[in-house]
Amino acid sequence: MTIFKILPALLALPLLLAAGSASAAAPAVTDRSCHLPGVVEALRCVSVTVPLDHAKPQGPTLALHVTVAPAFRQGSRTDPLFVLAGGPGQAGSDVLVLLKAAFDRVRATRDIVFIDQRGTGRSGKLGCVSKPEHDTMGDAELMAELRACIAANTSPLSAYTTLAAARDLERVRLALGYGQVNLWGGSYGTRLAQTYARAYPASVRALVLDGVAAPDQVIPAGGRDSQTALDGVFAACAKDAACHKAYPNLRAEFDGLVTRLEAGDLRLSLPNPRTAEQTSFTMSSDRFLGTVHNILYAPTDARRLPFLIHNASRGRWQPFIARQNLAGDFGNDASMSMLLHFAVVCAEDVPRFTPELMKADAAVLARPLAEMMPKLCKDDIKVPVVPYAEPTRINAPALLLSGALDPVTPPHRAASAARSMAHAQQIVVANAGHGVSQLGCAPRLLRAFLDHPQDKLDAACMAEIPAPTFQLGSAGPQP
Repeated sequence: MTIFKILPALLALPLLLAAGSASAAAPAVTDRSCHLPGVVEALRCVSVTVPLDHAKPQGPTLALHVTVAPAFRQGSRTDPLFVLAGGPGQAGSDVLVLLKAAFDRVRATRDIVFIDQRGTGRSGKLGCVSKPEHDTMGDAELMAELRACIAANTSPLSAYTTLAAARDLERVRLALGYGQVNLWGGSYGTRLAQTYARAYPASVRALVLDGVAAPDQVIPAGGRDSQTALDGVFAACAKDAACHKAYPNLRAEFDGLVTRLEAGDLRLSLPNPRTAEQTSFTMSSDRFLGTVHNILYAPTDARRLPFLIHNASRGRWQPFIARQNLAGDFGNDASMSMLLHFAVVCAEDVPRFTPELMKADAAVLARPLAEMMPKLCKDDIKVPVVPYAEPTRINAPALLLSGALDPVTPPHRAASAARSMAHAQQIVVANAGHGVSQLGCAPRLLRAFLDHPQDKLDAACMAEIPAPTFQLGSAGPQP
């Protein structure tokens, strides 16, 4: 499938693992002022040295990159907010846009600490080079490129687990001189946050989990969730008079495209969305399904899907291919760390992806991932299995944020995670997808929760977030 373009977004999911060991002594750090993409002001860039293998503290090391945005009011709070990005494979420095979009109110009284997990971003990124020619390669060529990238890797992938990343967080806390910390995790970051809270309960004051991954959630078993999200788009279009009028046969058009591509790849010749030059593109079943899955993450994007499907069903693939290329821009340094992603998923999830689960979770959008991952893990990644551990209870107060339209971590995942939490409250946002913290009044609610995590939040304001309008033509969504 389109590994370098679609898979990173398709796999923007979480995982889980077990608890850790006692705190180590504070490691040495280097600290400097820095300017990073996405933020105008100067921030603090801190490098924290951690063992590559925490069981061998005198062995090889790696340098973790940490970005600190100091609180606006100096000395008002001593409990920072640690930000854990998604994936696995996304870095804290990749999501600095959240500093203004979601954490501006929190930062009034707390430091905001963005952590590049080992193997991501500026912490020794385990990535694969994305090239312009990947846009036009077929699936077999892309798989060959991926396997070449895996073969060229010299890092011990067995060292890149969720538990190792959790132990790194404790080293960062000690290095920066903090007492208890608050955790914000998004998608996979929620799984890392839960792992850290179980490994170091005394270090955690409160958790905010956005797009919550349950401890028992298995990648790539997401078929039922993705199908529910897709069915929701079709149902919403059918109920919207203008959308239904424009696309009266939407589901049949989608099913027709799936059937056509299952019969064989389409070779398309059309203007390149990047250069406008006439270019040949290969549209495969996996590429098509992966792009549709990626589109479902954001409701605004999902409301464009009927337009894209309708045009593709009539042979006009230009809008669909232009959207497909957004899944991974070859010029974007903030792309997913692919090898880190595979290292975690192959060790912690694929061993639990049993034939029974495959059968129970079968759905069209999940099929490419379900077919590809087990073989890739066995033949190429070859990391030891990390045994699953039943989740222990988390006593720190937790705020769980869920979008009702989320195709990968819908509300039932958060409800499952909450069963092993002593003090959890869940907010479900009807018109949100994968990611809630930056929407509507959520930034204010984050501040209110972190100031008084034991109090019940009044989240009625989140119901004011409207549903996006459908795109009916090339000019974009309706007003």
